Amino acid sequence: MKIGINREHAPGENRVAASPDLVSKLSSAGHDVVVQSGAGTRAGFPDSTYDEAGATLENSASNVAQSADLLLHVGKPSADEIEAMQTGSALAATLDARRDIATIESLARAGVTVFAMDLVPRIARAQSMDVLSSQASIAGYKSALMAANALSRFFPMMMTAAGTIPPARVLILGAGVAGLQAIATAKRLGADVYAFDVRAAAGEQVESLGAKFIAPPESDDAESTGGYARAQTEDENSRQRQFLSDHILRADAVITTAAIPGRQAPLLIETQTVEAMRPGSIIIDLAAETGGNVEATVAGEDVDVNGVTVKGPMNVPSSMPYHASVTYARNLESLLTLIIGEDLTLLLDFEDEVLDAMCVTHTGEIRGHTIGR
Repeated sequence: MKIGINREHAPGENRVAASPDLVSKLSSAGHDVVVQSGAGTRAGFPDSTYDEAGATLENSASNVAQSADLLLHVGKPSADEIEAMQTGSALAATLDARRDIATIESLARAGVTVFAMDLVPRIARAQSMDVLSSQASIAGYKSALMAANALSRFFPMMMTAAGTIPPARVLILGAGVAGLQAIATAKRLGADVYAFDVRAAAGEQVESLGAKFIAPPESDDAESTGGYARAQTEDENSRQRQFLSDHILRADAVITTAAIPGRQAPLLIETQTVEAMRPGSIIIDLAAETGGNVEATVAGEDVDVNGVTVKGPMNVPSSMPYHASVTYARNLESLLTLIIGEDLTLLLDFEDEVLDAMCVTHTGEIRGHTIGR
């Protein structure tokens, strides 16, 4: 099988879908791997590393797409790539498939079989393919560093000749993969860490990392199927915002990570709350790309609200492209073991619940049970 890896075309995207290590494994297995020149440069993988791994280098993204039986991407391919892809070829990429229907329709018209890496089901045997978790872990780690770097005070308690300086108080909203990694990193940096989540089961995980779990009295558990938080009613959101307000006002740094796959991020912090925070405080809103958990967030910008900085970073995993690419490639490697048969051709078994959930187009049709949910 010919497998193609192209350079990512989205602005600010520094990751690459396949590391030289994955390319070496694919080449050793008998696949013909074609890599666009410069595909891994921004992630720390020069062309020479792919050449040594057994790949053929090609300058044109369209030529790679046209020749590939299977194209690997981090984000969605460009319109030119989609136009160049062969009918009957396959694509594995992160596509925001529940919302970007236009791209899914375009790929279906091209006759491409598409596996959406963002639709990996939350079951044990699919954990090694879970791109959302691997990339969220990086975002959570980096968010704590961003907060520490932006804050005008120490994170840890400091014993100095001028006396003792107390640790920064950090509040993490959302204790999923990103939130837990933010908690762990902030604790390692010495901060006094508090965390909130609508799922009762998250409390034990938060406390195992040495942070303090906060929850309103008599709150309902909001865990849904697969371990994600379910969408909250407006009444539940209002009560949560009221409960959180006092904790937010006492925090030096707040990191928000609450997200619901395929939906707009829930609003957790209103502008009036931000305005009442201490000047110099920092908010890192990891949900900025899906609307933000903070009313004042502007995606991709820093906003000053009465002396409080609200940061809305975009594509945080791309700011650590080396390890983000390595982990993404490992997720892809696990998928490839399911979709490539012993004869090195595509093996599409839709009786497999993992493939059934991830495949969004096949034989020119959109597989509607995976889209728009």
